[in-house]
Amino acid sequence: MNKKTFPTTPLGRIKLFFTFFDSRWEDLTKENWLTIVYRDFSAGLIVAMTAIPMAMGFAMAMGMRPEHGIVAGALACTIGRTFGGSKYQVYGPTAAFIPVIASLMTKYGPSNGGVFETAHGFLILVSIIAGIILIIMGIFGFGRFAKLVPNSIIVGFTVGIALVIALTNLEDILGIESFSDLLGGQEESLSGGFIHNISTAFNNLHLINGWSILLGVMTFALTKILLRISIFIPGPVIAMSSATVLSATVLQDKNIILVKDLYGSIPNNFFKFTTPILPALDSSVIIDIVYYVAAIVFVSGIESILCSSMADKLANNDRTPFNPDKEFFGQGLVQIITPLLQGFPCTGALARTATSIKAGAQTPLAGYFKAILKLSMAYYLAKYLELIPMACIGGILVWVSTNMIKPSEIKEIKHLGKFEFSMMIYTAVMVPVTDFLTGVLSALIIYFIVKKAFKRRIQAQS
Repeated sequence: MNKKTFPTTPLGRIKLFFTFFDSRWEDLTKENWLTIVYRDFSAGLIVAMTAIPMAMGFAMAMGMRPEHGIVAGALACTIGRTFGGSKYQVYGPTAAFIPVIASLMTKYGPSNGGVFETAHGFLILVSIIAGIILIIMGIFGFGRFAKLVPNSIIVGFTVGIALVIALTNLEDILGIESFSDLLGGQEESLSGGFIHNISTAFNNLHLINGWSILLGVMTFALTKILLRISIFIPGPVIAMSSATVLSATVLQDKNIILVKDLYGSIPNNFFKFTTPILPALDSSVIIDIVYYVAAIVFVSGIESILCSSMADKLANNDRTPFNPDKEFFGQGLVQIITPLLQGFPCTGALARTATSIKAGAQTPLAGYFKAILKLSMAYYLAKYLELIPMACIGGILVWVSTNMIKPSEIKEIKHLGKFEFSMMIYTAVMVPVTDFLTGVLSALIIYFIVKKAFKRRIQAQS
């Protein structure tokens, strides 16, 4: 089976979408099933160990609680591996969603006079609407249009998000925001967005904690070094465990802020049904619904297609490629179901997918193993996860941001010409300066207007 045999009608697509044993399982046979299951289990275990600290970090950066990240990652991966269009893709919390979700949680949460439950309920509402749109897009074959987004804008968007993540997590490494919030009793969101976090850092430089910096830098460096030695080493887990032991022993009296100081105990009854909430309807709320729905659809669509394409190349998949329409359908179900069970919007995770493939993953089984093992480990380790220093979370997220910026991709864009390179720079600057959707949409409008005008000029000259 190849790409040409994918259904081309809505009815045919729906039938395929609900076919569990499709071409994604073609590498699993009666002859090799034992080897494949072992490889998928090993890959799932490695990704699960790496994913726990990353999921917690992403959740806290979004203004959510640590356990929300654990739930979201496990549930999204289970749904995505069941209904998605890729053999290899690992689903979970991603950096691209941080500015989107953080801005919503800030606007409707405690930092703007609201409550967390209302903000999360509104997030659930817009995520469900986005999920329905993604399902419709998949049924009617819109997957192919995601590939039309220029690579220069995708790279610029990635660089912009990386800058936002790195700069907005400096307070945790410096021991500034969390310490000042504890002292002042402020009822602000702990992830108040780019401007809030930067201003907080500069206004509280006198509160810098050198020991927090040590733990943050150590977490960053150790993670980077260990993963450079071997992908099979769970670098984030070892780095955070080492820093946690230090903070609980020799650095116990150094005023280092821990996860439990800000979020209390981490419960291990992970799944809890949460309902969507619609705030008092006015023009501002309607605009926000449109904005956040569009943002979730865009991130889900672009990142999942990008991740699926990358996965096929990385795995040297010479058989059936990923199905973009089925991927949209799977993403839609992820965005509908995951937030309802104490999670938030998720998509294909580039780093975890690459780790899974390098660790030997062959079929969707790797994703199921990752989800089960992640929940199992988090269940038994919950009382220890709350002892992690916030500086470690900052160190992990800064490490994530540095991995997002790839010099080879920037060089590739530069070779495409000045216009493509300038669009990359424009997007990278506009994403942190304005907001995610404004930066990307304005870049797309400029790109296609200029391209169309340039094409007309060439046609006129000929």
